[in-house]
Amino acid sequence: MRVLLDGETDLFGLAQLVAQNAGGMVSIEDPQSHVLAYSASGEAADPLRIRSILGREGPHEYLRVLREWGVFDRLHRTDEVIDVPAHPELDIKRRLAISIRQPSVDAAVAPRLLGTIWLQQGDRAFEPGAPEVLRGAAAIAARIISRILDAPSTEALMVQRLFGVRGEGVDIPSVAGALNIPAQGPVAVLGFASTAGADAAGLIRLHASAFRRDAVTMAHDARIYVLLPGFRSEGSVTAWVRQLVERFEGEQSIPLRAAIAIPVGELAAVAGARREVDRVLDSTAQTYPKGRVTTLAESRTAVLLGEILGLLRAEPDLRDPRLDALYDYDSAHSANLGASVEVYLRAHGDVRAAAQTLRVHPNTLRYRIRRAEHVTGMSLADPADRLLLELQLALRKPG
Repeated sequence: MRVLLDGETDLFGLAQLVAQNAGGMVSIEDPQSHVLAYSASGEAADPLRIRSILGREGPHEYLRVLREWGVFDRLHRTDEVIDVPAHPELDIKRRLAISIRQPSVDAAVAPRLLGTIWLQQGDRAFEPGAPEVLRGAAAIAARIISRILDAPSTEALMVQRLFGVRGEGVDIPSVAGALNIPAQGPVAVLGFASTAGADAAGLIRLHASAFRRDAVTMAHDARIYVLLPGFRSEGSVTAWVRQLVERFEGEQSIPLRAAIAIPVGELAAVAGARREVDRVLDSTAQTYPKGRVTTLAESRTAVLLGEILGLLRAEPDLRDPRLDALYDYDSAHSANLGASVEVYLRAHGDVRAAAQTLRVHPNTLRYRIRRAEHVTGMSLADPADRLLLELQLALRKPG
């Protein structure tokens, strides 16, 4: 199958282009010597080329010779063009070969071998610039093969669309049929956050499939998502997630946080539930190990309050300078008005309860409250002032 790369040639077109410019006949193979693409053959094609193309891989006796000559070892070690001499006993002509390798962004990690390009000599000698042509072709082939390998499968694309990470809208009956899951009924959507990357994703996929054979799993960025169709009970799902988190920490030493959206009414709502799960995981990132596992219902208030405070922190104009005046007064007079107001608000205006928490006389607290009102110009008897003051006090806390 020909796969185009953003308007560039495909592997077959690349093979033909190399043959025209380097002289000879070209085959492009994967690391296991399976033929991926080839140029047109002429009468000068040797039996090796014919058998490789017809059988889609090189004959075993010639592959053995190449291993004995150390050709494969050299292809693994170097990006240079290797000259492979003719082998008259096997009726095999001279070839030039070069590895197709994907460089690693980490200098300490060896490049990934994607395949090789082979140029068989025909009736005429190779063109003088053949090695240079092969080096350029190897770089182009690496981009083409990498794109093919990295392209998600049709099923993976369906799962990504179902979870809402690739485009909007999904044909639910088609997805349900392709994934062999019920199109109707409630589902559970789980989100996991871990620093273990692919290791955690693979393990979660295994455990989820053991819990339910029809579980659908997807890894995206630093998150792993699981869809459980037709779950039996909310309690069983939550218990399983808690056990999984404990097992990861105890047996694998992998820290794991989880958020549960349950029940989700239908498959069409999975993408929205995944976004809600992300909000929970974002809001609990700073509280680990507390709250390793939480549900949307349990964390709704914390999530929304955290997002509101995040918006306020991002807008300096929404900071109330009157609160700064309160703490400036405390600093200048060695007073304790800010903390007293905070405890008073937390006690819902119950002076005796707040005074007991602060370990002061109720009259002392009343004096502090009146003084705070005078310094800020706010009335703690006014519900709007109390709400604003609580939000502004929360902004002063870390995180």
